[in-house]
Amino acid sequence: MNVNGTELAVEIEGEGPAVLFVHGLGGTSNFYQVQADALAGSHTVIRVDSAGAGRSGIADGISIESHAADLAAVLDQAGVDSAAVVAHSMGTLVARVLAAQHPQRVTSLTLLGAVREPPEAGRQAQRDRAATLRDKGTGAVAPGVVANALSETTRTDRPEVAAFVRELVMRQDPEGYARNCEALGAATDPGPIDPALPLLLITGDDDKVGPPEASHELADAHGNATVHVLPGVGHWTALEAARPVTDHLLKFL
Repeated sequence: MNVNGTELAVEIEGEGPAVLFVHGLGGTSNFYQVQADALAGSHTVIRVDSAGAGRSGIADGISIESHAADLAAVLDQAGVDSAAVVAHSMGTLVARVLAAQHPQRVTSLTLLGAVREPPEAGRQAQRDRAATLRDKGTGAVAPGVVANALSETTRTDRPEVAAFVRELVMRQDPEGYARNCEALGAATDPGPIDPALPLLLITGDDDKVGPPEASHELADAHGNATVHVLPGVGHWTALEAARPVTDHLLKFL
């Protein structure tokens, strides 16, 4: 699908109320395969590889705001008035911007491993990662992602998940990945979530990127959110805890 001048990989399946899945940094729409399969029988499932990620083209000026604008355009082209939005990691910032700028398009938010606006050290880390990607490619960053973003439990007991995360990262275009790292490094807080918008937050108790306290802060500010903290789970929530995440999502929707 050509979206704002860039070819984006978009998958749409099923019928019923729409659910829009938004992946995070280093991910693709395949991050949500288990959840998409569970929902396709009762919902219209929309999955997008963001600009610069997965099978999508690389755009100029990639930012949190440009990703949100792309998602609004995908809904337009798909003929979808509104959707429940499910987002992970950097995608949780994108989803919050989408909900703030296009409130009529978002019926609920589910945020997995919700992240904050990065501190200066985090901004520099993303700029450094972008430089490494351009200089040495994805193979230079994949081991660190597996080691730091997955829980020890997952790495030990579910090595196939670690292998899949490594493959997701290794298959990224280095320049596209670098631009998305820079987008996260430049991100600002999208502001409060409308208290009237149903909000579900799911994270792992071993998530160092989107720690439980970040989800609790969002929930406290919202005033009527549900938070689930999953034991033995790191940052790649929908992969490390595929069944619990799916069950919580089905109940919420």
